[in-house]
Amino acid sequence: MYFVPEEARDATREACFAAGAGRIGDYERCSWYTVGTGTFLAGEGANPAVGRAGEEEHVPEYRVEVVVPQERLEAVVDALRAAHPYEEVAFDLYPLHEL
Repeated sequence: MYFVPEEARDATREACFAAGAGRIGDYERCSWYTVGTGTFLAGEGANPAVGRAGEEEHVPEYRVEVVVPQERLEAVVDALRAAHPYEEVAFDLYPLHEL
């Protein structure tokens, strides 16, 4: 799960899919996303893609979720970071258990 501005949503999804994310059984390119508001305050020395250091920002962003097999995790995170416009990419990793 990661957060991304709309203009980079599809590019980051494509990068994650190409690196091995989004496969569930016989289905590929599986994801889920919704829009919300991200907030941040960039500190001194930061180079934010949006806004300025020292000013709190409120930015429309998408929360994008994809499944990633353990063996592709590092490749997918590397692809996400490379495709994402932010200096620091906000993402969470949750282990899934098959039943």
